[in-house]
Amino acid sequence: MADISTKPYMLRAIYEWCTDSGFTPYLAVKVDATTTVPREYVKKGEIVLNISFGATSGLKMDNDAVRFHARFGGVSREIYVPVHNVLAIYANENGQGMAFDVTDAAAEPNAVAGVENAAPTLASVPSSSADTGSAVPKVSAAPTGNDDEPPKKGGRPTLTVIK
Repeated sequence: MADISTKPYMLRAIYEWCTDSGFTPYLAVKVDATTTVPREYVKKGEIVLNISFGATSGLKMDNDAVRFHARFGGVSREIYVPVHNVLAIYANENGQGMAFDVTDAAAEPNAVAGVENAAPTLASVPSSSADTGSAVPKVSAAPTGNDDEPPKKGGRPTLTVIK
């Protein structure tokens, strides 16, 4: 029997934790030909989506994909994100959540079995005094010129690996 990925279960668990805690769940996504997102909002091959109850309609998070409708510039758009393209899910207010490895092979529809089962990584946004060494995966953060500074207000958060 083929191994079942833990990733979709972790996505649903972090989403539920966010909503139960009163936080806004955000999804960081690697955009490729298999994703259906508004391309005008894609930066450096990635997009961050607010997947809260108030921002989405018909949200469905199954084992293969995350699907919903959302408004962009007042226009309702259908969003489709394969689970293997999800980079992270986190609470916008405090940056706590989970980051995932997304490789080029996993982003292909006919990926080798088991590649998308890479172990998830717990993550949170570093404080200004936190050491942000080489273990900091960036989620398309706007370049600030200094990696030791937290992202500016309105920028995209940086996720820190917690061991």
